[in-house]
Amino acid sequence: MKILIINGVNLNMLGIREPDKYGSMTLKDLEKELYAYSFELGINIEAFQSNHEGEIVEKIHNAKDNFDGIIINAGAYTHTSIAIRDALSAVDIPTVEVHITNIYKREEFRQHSYLAPVCIGQISGFGINSYKLGLKAVVDYLSDNKKNI
Repeated sequence: MKILIINGVNLNMLGIREPDKYGSMTLKDLEKELYAYSFELGINIEAFQSNHEGEIVEKIHNAKDNFDGIIINAGAYTHTSIAIRDALSAVDIPTVEVHITNIYKREEFRQHSYLAPVCIGQISGFGINSYKLGLKAVVDYLSDNKKNI
């Protein structure tokens, strides 16, 4: 099983940007932790980050037939990007949307997700553990669906 982890705009600033909200862990530290967790789950992951919407769309397009699932934290693009939503819909790969903070306890504009309707689920508010919960959720979803085929 191979899962693509996509981090969007400003997530390269983890550990620097608003540590009171996002913590002190850097993106590189997060990726190391997720790679270690992927070994526990017995899966392969690939991590990708971009501040550019088009690059994220291209990565999603290229995931077709190459990945079984996607974890995405699109950052602010969650609330603005119809293009990323359409890309996820087009490839039809089971996707879990994750957020470090609880977007429903933040500014009103952050409480709407364009991505959620095309994802199998959304996890927010558990810090870095949101990613681990998302990985476990997509792995369980994929495993359950393989059993039902």
